[in-house]
Amino acid sequence: MSGDTCLALCPGAGPRPKTGSFKGGSLGNKYVRLNVGGSLYYTTVQVLTRHDTMLKAMFSGRMEVLTDKEGWILIDRCGKHFGTILNYLRDDTIALPKHRQEIKELMAEAKYYLIQGLVDMCQAALQDKKDLYEPVCSIPIITSPKEEERLIESSMKPVVKLLYNRSNNKYSYTSNSDDNLLKNIELFDKLSLRFNGRVLFIKDVIGDEICCWSFYGQGRKLAEVCCTSIVYATEKKQTKVEFPEARIYEETLNVLLYETPRVPDNSLLEATSRSRSQASHSEDDEGFELRDRVRRIHVKRYSTYDDRQLGH
Repeated sequence: MSGDTCLALCPGAGPRPKTGSFKGGSLGNKYVRLNVGGSLYYTTVQVLTRHDTMLKAMFSGRMEVLTDKEGWILIDRCGKHFGTILNYLRDDTIALPKHRQEIKELMAEAKYYLIQGLVDMCQAALQDKKDLYEPVCSIPIITSPKEEERLIESSMKPVVKLLYNRSNNKYSYTSNSDDNLLKNIELFDKLSLRFNGRVLFIKDVIGDEICCWSFYGQGRKLAEVCCTSIVYATEKKQTKVEFPEARIYEETLNVLLYETPRVPDNSLLEATSRSRSQASHSEDDEGFELRDRVRRIHVKRYSTYDDRQLGH
């Protein structure tokens, strides 16, 4: 073996090694064997003494080192990043880890071994990453109807869309409407954080409604929850924004049933639709597709059944 080959040791396996002390200057072999916190490495004295570090002091005779009965030199530190330490000693540069926590761990080891150049590299990388962050989830904002259609058709996940456009109103709002509009937006953010790996959440700020939720599965619209209505006050009309939280949760959980390949599933349709006795049927004069609709507190449900044959 050569380089920084690492072998994992199981803690507590076998008897504890007996250690003895000797001066580092007595090492005559080109290669040395290191046991760093249970991880085993082969390297050379030349690599360990290239820079003025604690390792140079250990292996040039200035410090005492410990060895077990099999000749492994013991260093009581975590061995996770010791291979990176050796690579820096060889090449004077390394590719730093991507995550801040690992960079911090590596910098702690570099400080222990007094490798100032590596400490400076880690500090510079942490400073560069200070203002950076990794987004938890990405929410597309629709800018055109065609973009909405493309997003829904191309998504392999169910889709939940929140349309909110306060400027569409021509009446005054009721006293609780602004608070309820904010509650809808906050619920959308909570749901997107919770289900972002399973559902595509999108926002629409150009539509005709003031506040409306739409739910899609396998490219088809499953349900719609409209949160606005017109109420009549004394000699005037007002716009009321509602916050049907339970209904929105229900429809969001329903779309999770559509995390499947795009094939017609009558049993799924039957399980997620209301009974036909509760549905009102309508068919326009121009022969458009028949759809079951159930209205309950401004809720529309859409049939997902498609009688077209697969492949058409």
